[in-house]
Amino acid sequence: MYLNQPLTATRIAQMEMMKSAGFTGVFTSMHIPEDDPQQYLTRVRALGKACHELNLQLTADVSAAGMQRMGIDINDTAALTKLGLTALRIDDGLEMAAIARLSRQMPIALNASTISPEDVQALTAANADFDHLEAWHNYYPRPETGLDADWVLAKNQWLKAQGFTTMAFVAGDTDLRGPLHAGLPTLEADRKAQPLAATLNLQRHLAVDKVYVGDSVLSPARCDQFKRYFNDHILQLSVYTMTDALVGPVWHNRPDVARDVVRLVEGRQQIHQLAPANTVARKVGAVTIDNDRYGRYVGELQIVKTALPANEAVNVVGQVADADLALLPEIGSGQAVQFIREGEGN
Repeated sequence: MYLNQPLTATRIAQMEMMKSAGFTGVFTSMHIPEDDPQQYLTRVRALGKACHELNLQLTADVSAAGMQRMGIDINDTAALTKLGLTALRIDDGLEMAAIARLSRQMPIALNASTISPEDVQALTAANADFDHLEAWHNYYPRPETGLDADWVLAKNQWLKAQGFTTMAFVAGDTDLRGPLHAGLPTLEADRKAQPLAATLNLQRHLAVDKVYVGDSVLSPARCDQFKRYFNDHILQLSVYTMTDALVGPVWHNRPDVARDVVRLVEGRQQIHQLAPANTVARKVGAVTIDNDRYGRYVGELQIVKTALPANEAVNVVGQVADADLALLPEIGSGQAVQFIREGEGN
């Protein structure tokens, strides 16, 4: 949530929507214009109040000089708490000894890209509380400047070995922040990525502990995907289909994960007879049901992960929307899956 605009009822409603989807923290920047410190101070107080009422953590990107322009000592944690801040993200301007002292009083995030072994030694020597220290990667508004995934993985593995909690950003899918409106991800590969898929990739494969959406909000449909996954452990997939029975029920991947397809166990339990129809080539994301020609496999319900040729014993009954194809590799053992029709998300 950014402070270049006042906190409106619409913005608070968006915060409530994100909270209901399982988000637990808000990030803002207090790197303020030289001529506007009091307006930012008023706005951060309003944001802090809203976060407190919604039980959301509020982390602000701050500098000692910026806080001084607002008449606040960055070392005065009581004054910071009165603003509603629960954590600070400090990019520069403070010695490691001061950061160590602050870490004994509240969570502190540092710039993940610039933390050095010498910084770790200095923090350790100053008795920093590493349980309160986090390493936050930047977001990158300009296309082509986002980080390389392999570099982030190596950096995060080192940071976690030093005791830091790691954080990265994913881009939103609506109301992208100006002036470029090109998303605010940490990874360049995530600039146009499906937000939930990007989040799961960061957490599962790149040693990221926390994920924030760099842009101010997700669309209601994407927010509902987060809600279903993080609150209910159900992975929602938008599909195009004329088969009504697919849409709505919760299906489950088998415990033994197949290479080429997701095998949803309930299909064969519910379908015992099916005539051949639309036995065409199967694209990635095709939803299929085995027909009578497959004998005892009739009713086998699958989502295709690797393009497969046509099979006269396999009916193609739906297609996962392009945006959600990136979620298919995240369907692990026993994962619950729910199909919703494309365009009908909440």
